Amino acid sequence: MDAIILAGMEPRRNSGISGNKALLPINGKMMVEYVIDAVRGVDEIEKIVVIGPEDKLKELVKYKIDAVIPPKGSIMDNLMSGVRYVGYTNYILVCASDIPMVSSEAIAHFIGSAKSLKADLCYPVIEKTLSEKKYPEMARTYVKIKDGTFTGGNLFYINPEVLERCAGLADRLASFRKNPLKLARELSFYFMVQLFLGTLTIERVEKKVSTLLNINARAVISPYPEIGNDVDKTSDLLAVTAHLKGRALPQE
Repeated sequence: MDAIILAGMEPRRNSGISGNKALLPINGKMMVEYVIDAVRGVDEIEKIVVIGPEDKLKELVKYKIDAVIPPKGSIMDNLMSGVRYVGYTNYILVCASDIPMVSSEAIAHFIGSAKSLKADLCYPVIEKTLSEKKYPEMARTYVKIKDGTFTGGNLFYINPEVLERCAGLADRLASFRKNPLKLARELSFYFMVQLFLGTLTIERVEKKVSTLLNINARAVISPYPEIGNDVDKTSDLLAVTAHLKGRALPQE
């Protein structure tokens, strides 16, 4: 399968971060390079395409990635640019560029789990207790449902053949991924009620998204909180910098 890394993201307002997040320096490397290295370490991956500023990333084409495509428009516009480059033959792994702590092991686990579900779209979720135990200093947005309390990840496993027909709605849903209330409102009023009551289930959400997009959509419960710990603000940047510096230290 092929991988598309979205690296054209501007930081959130009032985040304390300026410029393209993917290019932020962390211990001598751009943040997106950590993601590229993790993806490159997965045997399943063939081509890697980065959607981002060509002038800043062109050197990586020589030894780490296959192509850089300049960003334009929405998330789905950029994704479709990448899909048109790699083609529609293989399933695609889509990665955000702001998860520098992600590992090849975490990505491989997600891909393996997604393949076993035989779905058109898979999205990872991580349990709150697991995320807070490993990274207590990183604040995340959590949703409490009947199955537990979860946060979303920053990877997608996609059958590119379904993208054209569901691009519009998928773009809106993706834009609400960090706002559970807006996402529930987009799905239906009944979903908002279930969200408030905590009676939603993962299976119910899967069925609703599958019906709306006319695809087979499934969730993957990941044991790797690194997938969900993205860099949204200055405190996140400081936290991942410390973790990655510790990871690079030689073992005694």
